[in-house]
Amino acid sequence: MRTDTDIGATVLGYPRFGPQRELKWAVESYWSGSIDQTELEGRAATLRADTWREMADGRLDTIPGNTFSYYDHVLDTAWMLGAVPPRFSDLGLAPLDTYFAMARGRASVPALEMTKWFDTNYHYLVPELGPDTSFTLDVTKPVGEYREAVAQGIATRPVILGPVSFLLLSKPHAGAPQGWDPLDLLEPLLDTYDHLLTELAEEGVAWVQLDEPCLVEDRSPGELEAVTACYGRLGSLEKRPKILVATYFGTPGPALPHLATAPIEGIALDLVTTEPTGVALVAHDLADKIVVAGVVDGRNVWRTDLDTALKKVVPLLGLAGSVALSSSCSLLHVPYDADAETDIDPEVRSWLAFARQKLAEIVVLQKALTDGPDSVADEVGAARSVVERRLGSSRLRNAAVRERLEGLAGSRPSRGAYRTRLSEQRSLGLPVLPTTTIGSYPQTREIRRLRSDFASRKVEREEYESVMRAEIESVIRLQEEIGLDVLVHGEPERNDMVQYFAEQLDGYVATQHGWVQSYGSRGVRPPILFGDVSRPSPMTVEWSQYAQSLTNRPVKGMLTGPVTMLAWSFVRDDQPLAETANQVALALRDETVDLEEAGLRVIQVDEPALRELLPLREVDRASYLDWAVASFRLATSGVSDSVQIHTHMCYGEFSDIIAAIEKMDVDVISLEASRSQMGVLDDLDGSDFTRSVGPGVYDVHSPRVPTVEEMTNLLVKAVGAVGSERLWVNPDCGLKTRHYDEVVPALNNLVAAAAAIRGIQS
Repeated sequence: MRTDTDIGATVLGYPRFGPQRELKWAVESYWSGSIDQTELEGRAATLRADTWREMADGRLDTIPGNTFSYYDHVLDTAWMLGAVPPRFSDLGLAPLDTYFAMARGRASVPALEMTKWFDTNYHYLVPELGPDTSFTLDVTKPVGEYREAVAQGIATRPVILGPVSFLLLSKPHAGAPQGWDPLDLLEPLLDTYDHLLTELAEEGVAWVQLDEPCLVEDRSPGELEAVTACYGRLGSLEKRPKILVATYFGTPGPALPHLATAPIEGIALDLVTTEPTGVALVAHDLADKIVVAGVVDGRNVWRTDLDTALKKVVPLLGLAGSVALSSSCSLLHVPYDADAETDIDPEVRSWLAFARQKLAEIVVLQKALTDGPDSVADEVGAARSVVERRLGSSRLRNAAVRERLEGLAGSRPSRGAYRTRLSEQRSLGLPVLPTTTIGSYPQTREIRRLRSDFASRKVEREEYESVMRAEIESVIRLQEEIGLDVLVHGEPERNDMVQYFAEQLDGYVATQHGWVQSYGSRGVRPPILFGDVSRPSPMTVEWSQYAQSLTNRPVKGMLTGPVTMLAWSFVRDDQPLAETANQVALALRDETVDLEEAGLRVIQVDEPALRELLPLREVDRASYLDWAVASFRLATSGVSDSVQIHTHMCYGEFSDIIAAIEKMDVDVISLEASRSQMGVLDDLDGSDFTRSVGPGVYDVHSPRVPTVEEMTNLLVKAVGAVGSERLWVNPDCGLKTRHYDEVVPALNNLVAAAAAIRGIQS
């Protein structure tokens, strides 16, 4: 029987969106005023209770708590610590509305910056700190949720972002002195964490999980010393729960000895991406620690090879005081239940494990570890058979695709020189500071319903295409009226920028219920790439050609790039990512050639995930960027020099990939920039980047409408950094999630701001 010194079978976190996106509907209903705070809190409590009960019914030994969030767990941590910038507290709103204002902004107040959570497609809100920040603990959420679970008969392990990672993920606020480092706040922050741990201990909490994912990145000696100071102090508290420090998304490497020698009880390690032999080489002494071995992949959907997972644990058995088994990271990054996907081909479905199936795998593995492999011989044998059938399936390989790629081996596709292309593209007739949008326009409830009815064959193709053409014409006319220079067709036919293409490519399957939280109330359904990828027929040409026929202004053909098609899918793990990326690139190459033949002179191939997939360790980055850039060039180099190639990236630091972006050989790149107040331009200023750039002047992830003055001020900064001759004017991202009553005034202001800067330049 497990004691309170054990952890046993567990997970580092669980999906919080709800199997039917219950969180989305509840939060958005509150935002719209359809329900009040009492109703929202009631629905949230039900979702939390269902989540704990599901994990308990899955026979986990210990269950994580405090993983629920109305929007984002980093935002929750900032709120718990009282790190609320004055511009939000000064609004005088109720606490919950202040919290949402930090995430979404208000009419006169911009939201916190949003960026990617390491190399995932989840987004977090970036805390703003300064030397004047004063931490004030509010334990309402972690203690309240612990009490809720106890009332159900479930004693949870509260999960809280660790102090070192909280500071490393934060940024100096606008008034902080130049060069000030958030780590300077470690001592006062630890005062607050001391208080937090004491409060949890008084509640009867046996274990607390402090997440330190920043430790899998390259860390300076000073940052590693901060780890030693942090956990030396917290571990020495007289009254506290047992501490499990969780690292994930890679190996903690040099940080591991600092944790191994700290007076804490447990360390969670991601053994999906870390070899246990590496743990043995780095760790000096784990004999007094529980090692929670993450041997079930928390980020992909394939059934676990239980034989291999058990072998990974063996080196730890003589190294650690005891070993517990877990997911490699929180299961936040996978859908709920593979059994719900009844529309997926049964053969492919048999290869899948979502969150619920992963719980069962972890329990089986823990039993094998505790009672011996013979105790679960049938389960391990069944898993072995599934893995063998998947890897041996003929559906994984397409000889024609492989032969075509072999024929390109050793070549580096390219177009003419950039300066030559600029000359060719002057025929587009664009003004200085051309205005455009990123791709999608708001999708009305009627459009979404029609698309769903067509997919389920409730609507005939003729009716569907008629309505879609009318919507495209409406979007074209709106853009002409607003005065945009390069138009888009609005993408009413698209459910998602990856899923839409995956549904038309061989080698992919799409889910019906596989929702994963991306940020706040926004969810995505990542498709599953299981085999060689090919394009049976054109995917976007008909709609783009129709849009171009409606106007004399250039219309952009809109595609999703090969790296993003991988990053935002669940991808096969039986071959290198570079090979899979090139297969997708070939399909996109055929599409770009067809778009040019259909009369499109501007084609945007979005790669918002290029920075996202960048390996967390510097040593691994060059090889990744080499194949990522090569796959993009393969996709885009089939068109003539007169075709202007755009790409789009969002929410990330770009300083370490500027050279790679230059090598992508695009003509124009648009970047998220408004929430960071054009901070991305610091990466471009002084670099060798020569291409045209559109730093976003309008934050589309907030409902607020920025003024002409705000956008003009941002453009003044942009002109100073890159010059007006290379500058485009555009929003941060697509407009799909916004409403027209927000979009129209914002775009009118955008065009007015561009005109104002043109006037200054003239």
